[in-house]
Amino acid sequence: MIFKSKYSIIFSAFLFFSLQVLNAQDWANLNRFKKQNEALGIPVKGENRVVFMGNSITEGWKVSDPELFSNNSFINRGIGGQTTPQMLVRFRQDVINLKPEVVVILAGTNDIAGNTGPMTLEEIRDNIASMAELARSNGISVVISSVLPAYDYPWRPGLEPNIKIPKLNKMLKYYAGAKGMVYLDYFSVMADDRNGLPKVLAEDGVHPTKKGYDIMKPLVLDAIKTSLKTKF
Repeated sequence: MIFKSKYSIIFSAFLFFSLQVLNAQDWANLNRFKKQNEALGIPVKGENRVVFMGNSITEGWKVSDPELFSNNSFINRGIGGQTTPQMLVRFRQDVINLKPEVVVILAGTNDIAGNTGPMTLEEIRDNIASMAELARSNGISVVISSVLPAYDYPWRPGLEPNIKIPKLNKMLKYYAGAKGMVYLDYFSVMADDRNGLPKVLAEDGVHPTKKGYDIMKPLVLDAIKTSLKTKF
């Protein structure tokens, strides 16, 4: 029994290590939407396709309000837990190659949480800027979203996102304005007096409830409409 137990532990460790290596080989999760992208094809004439690029907040939107995507030419390319460097790696495959008219970028909170390591606010801004500039150089209009409020992160407390997020949003707003891109301000209409999300809008203080997404919906629709009207 001792012999088997030792080998069981060794095998479990080997399996864990192997899974880590496999995950590292697809660090940006390029395989997540590969088949869906191939099946999607190019837009038909007159189709105003929009891609939503983001993390779990974007991913969860399709679960909370599937009709927003199914009733429009809106493609959800959110992946839970992702940071801006991961999104930048998969941006060509999951956005540019789909040939949308508009991309809505909502990213940055997981960077502040340190999901893939320490990141400065300037580095986060620069990664979002790189995605925006890639889009524009390929004829895609850009909507840059503010990062949603968060007082703290349940999975990694003590990082003061309530202080850092407003600073990052100020940088993103300035960048969008300087480049003639649409800035979508979710933060101002959703934040409480602690610069967090009230429980009614996010049970865990980070991920929106249905009511939270209901507030976001008209804002994003208006931003998309504006972006289409002012398409360069």
